[in-house]
Amino acid sequence: MFDQNSLPPAGGDDHARLLATLARADAAALKALAEGLLPRLGEVEVLASRTGLVMLPMRDTVKGTDFHLGEVLVAEAHLRLTSGTEGYGMVIGRDLERAMAMALTDAAYAEDVGRPEIERFVTAEAARQAAGDRDTLRAVEATRVEMETF
Repeated sequence: MFDQNSLPPAGGDDHARLLATLARADAAALKALAEGLLPRLGEVEVLASRTGLVMLPMRDTVKGTDFHLGEVLVAEAHLRLTSGTEGYGMVIGRDLERAMAMALTDAAYAEDVGRPEIERFVTAEAARQAAGDRDTLRAVEATRVEMETF
């Protein structure tokens, strides 16, 4: 498994971690990265570009069972390069350009096109996201109330 300071190899179990980081990446920065990669990828076939609703799974930590909390609006993109390499992107909201930028970046990484740029971008984004998550957890922890039990 890779952490915020390293990236997974193309394919494999850690592919989901790469996609998770890209899905939470800054939209403008991700789109700019994809714009730079696009000319180097050649012809791109768009297999899907759509918005829709997906179920949001959650886990009941007491019972250890999964349940669906509700639905979330997402934008999804799926594409294929002429080499046959596919890229996928799904982001919360309706920003189809952002989902397409994610899919292009995914395909470029798998194809080893602009990999150093992508690695720098994803490493920086993972660090930014981790810092944001820490800040959120600290803010939540600050609201914790200790209750005495009788």
